[in-house]
Amino acid sequence: MSKKKFFVVWEGKEPGIYRSWEECKRQIHGFEGARFKGFSTEAEAREAMVSPCWDYIGKNAIVKKPSAEEIAKYGVPNFESLSVDAACSGNPGAMEYRGVYSKTGQEIFRQGPFKRGTNNIGEFLALVHGLAFLKQKNSPLPLYTDSETALAWLKAKKARTKLEKDDSNTELFDLVRRAEVWIQQNSYTTEILKWETAVWGEIPADFGRK
Repeated sequence: MSKKKFFVVWEGKEPGIYRSWEECKRQIHGFEGARFKGFSTEAEAREAMVSPCWDYIGKNAIVKKPSAEEIAKYGVPNFESLSVDAACSGNPGAMEYRGVYSKTGQEIFRQGPFKRGTNNIGEFLALVHGLAFLKQKNSPLPLYTDSETALAWLKAKKARTKLEKDDSNTELFDLVRRAEVWIQQNSYTTEILKWETAVWGEIPADFGRK
């Protein structure tokens, strides 16, 4: 369950502060270029609402300053990139994923919600979708994910999920099968990078529901 209690919608059907994810979702679903983020307190949300969204999303979303040791080990992220992430309400539960331009937070693609999915499946689908998108566009952008599981599944060219298929998630499993076929049949030159959340903060594609 989400720990966020208040959601700021800077750009959506009706910008404002919403007290649940479901209310927020109604304002951003199907709205191209939606800008939003979840906050733990109303005071934080009110302050964010009257501030530029870029103070909280995109490249300025990094609120933790890395130490010299961390910078030496991990460096700093390349915001000229595509970032992908997924979110799942429950496990299993309704799952969706998206890809954004890391520098601005502009949403490039978004899929879902899909019934009875998992976050791992969403992260895997997001990663493969990002690879296919960048290859189709002949884009040199690197691709960030914060999921070790998605990276492992990509390397194995197989989604090693323990989720069982049933009548409710047939569409989702069809997408998984198509993703597996894509990575088995396609080569790519995209540089795939691990987003170091503990050092850099949340990945730019994060849904803001933690």
